[in-house]
Amino acid sequence: MKLTRSPFVVVGLTIVSGFILVAVLAPVLAPYDPHALVGGYLEQPSSAHLLGTNTIGQDIFSQVIWGSRTSLIVALAGGGLIVALGVLIGVTSALAGGLLDTVVSRALDVFLAIPALPLLIVVATLVGPSLVTVILVLALLGWPEAARMMRSQTLSLRQRGFINSARGFGGGPLYLIRRHLVPAIGPLLVAGFIDAASNAIFFEAGLAFLGLADPSTMSWGTVLNQALGHPGLYFSGLWTWWVLPAGLAVTAAVLGFTFVGVGLEPEFNPRGRQAR
Repeated sequence: MKLTRSPFVVVGLTIVSGFILVAVLAPVLAPYDPHALVGGYLEQPSSAHLLGTNTIGQDIFSQVIWGSRTSLIVALAGGGLIVALGVLIGVTSALAGGLLDTVVSRALDVFLAIPALPLLIVVATLVGPSLVTVILVLALLGWPEAARMMRSQTLSLRQRGFINSARGFGGGPLYLIRRHLVPAIGPLLVAGFIDAASNAIFFEAGLAFLGLADPSTMSWGTVLNQALGHPGLYFSGLWTWWVLPAGLAVTAAVLGFTFVGVGLEPEFNPRGRQAR
């Protein structure tokens, strides 16, 4: 499987790798501490401050650089937790069958019917702002879709001969999941993780933009929240160097993960492989 043949994968991996590099090297690339008061009131972009400063003199370029670290932490941790819960609940339910599978199936229907963003806002408001809270809330909202995908695939796989043989030799649920099912649904896990990571970046930025994230943690949404709270923002050129960079960063990061998912989908989809 030559993934590099897909231009979507090449472009997506390039974008994601670039953001990962920026996040890792944030202490080196950022000229200032994102919380430090290093300039005057709304200084315009200059050699000292590439994207100017905000209303209290913080360097906006440094904030955008450090925001990449927060967004990628949420993407990787939230996406990984969503996939882990999806595998644990969906695969276990499908293997057990009977009453447990029926209960899980009905629970999935209920969770999937709940609007994600309003619930995310309510839970984040009640629990309190923190990066850990955001990750846990994202996992709480994202696992039903992942669990449904894993359950559907496991229901198909459990009828295969190698699963029945492993059961006949005394293989328990955990052994079947670890040894047979996880490798078999590996492509689906990758696709699910990419989709969850993309959604995590978007929702984290949305929460921070609404002021529901930890104010001590710098993120792209926090930059947007600070900018849009300034009166008359769009009646001057402020938005071009205060709003636009952070907004483009969120868009590019989401598009990067999306391009990877779109490019990998034909390789992971059996119908796509057969069509070729």
